[in-house]
Amino acid sequence: MMEDRFIPRPWERNPHIQTMFGSLRLRKGCINSMVDSSKEMIIDGCSGACLLGYYSPQVSRYPMGLVTLIHGWEGSSDSAYILSTGQYLYEKGYDIFRLNLRDHGRSHHLNKGLFHGALIEETFHAVHNIACLCDHLPFYLVGFSMGGNFALRIAIKHSLYKIPNLKHVVCISPALDPYKSTIAIDESLPIYRYYFLNKWKRSLRKKQFLYPAIYRFEDILNRRTCMALTEAIMPYFPEFKSYQEYFSHYTLLGNVFTDLTIPVTVIASEDDPVVPIADYYELHKSKYLQLLIQKYGGHCGFLNFLPFEHWYLKIMEYIFSKEETL
Repeated sequence: MMEDRFIPRPWERNPHIQTMFGSLRLRKGCINSMVDSSKEMIIDGCSGACLLGYYSPQVSRYPMGLVTLIHGWEGSSDSAYILSTGQYLYEKGYDIFRLNLRDHGRSHHLNKGLFHGALIEETFHAVHNIACLCDHLPFYLVGFSMGGNFALRIAIKHSLYKIPNLKHVVCISPALDPYKSTIAIDESLPIYRYYFLNKWKRSLRKKQFLYPAIYRFEDILNRRTCMALTEAIMPYFPEFKSYQEYFSHYTLLGNVFTDLTIPVTVIASEDDPVVPIADYYELHKSKYLQLLIQKYGGHCGFLNFLPFEHWYLKIMEYIFSKEETL
């Protein structure tokens, strides 16, 4: 049976320790057979968009399925939580695809347009194409934080436009209301604001370097909060009248999951410092939506330190193995 409660030791329960240690580079380690077997792929994202990813097929055994992993905002296919999750599932017999959202990882050169959180069409199309890599095998989608938000929208869209063999979607600490999460980042410990702002500004500088005729960000890079920079960058997204309209395009509240046609499991914690938990409790019920709300875990943490492992990995393993027996 699946142990659906995360019960860390008392000294492991601090949400900021859970959050920060979940992304530590030292967790990447030196040996990763999934990375060793990976090959770079450019995936068609429709309407001329291209997304970068890394495909790791099983080398010495027949795969049990294909799992696609989507990182969080300003993360990448090489983020520690992506590599550790991919390695764990790869060792269990799954093929792994690590997908980079636009302008994440080493993909800034692939598209002239800037990344924003409402780019669901190209992401859905890319995931659909990735699913075709596994032919008749079971296909699973896992998203973290903003990647979890994308994965949830893909699950919703799947009800109208089927992704081949998609069996289950798992989301770790997905942001449901991007406006609230942006404010939470700005108002929580300064280290979160510093972390995300620095990575976002570095990404914008890369984009400006590659496309100097299109982007000149010097006048906005002095903004000191994520919310201020969001407001300042809106002129580069003329399809949105305001940041409020922009956020509304990927806000997932109320009854948005009532039409799901595949199982979706969401793992979130009450002490998440950047994703307010109240929104989860206000979601309308769906027979396909399972919420595993934990008391502890921080943001994408859920770490046990001795041994050092993510609790949610065994949840994923159980879910996927159960799907294969149905």
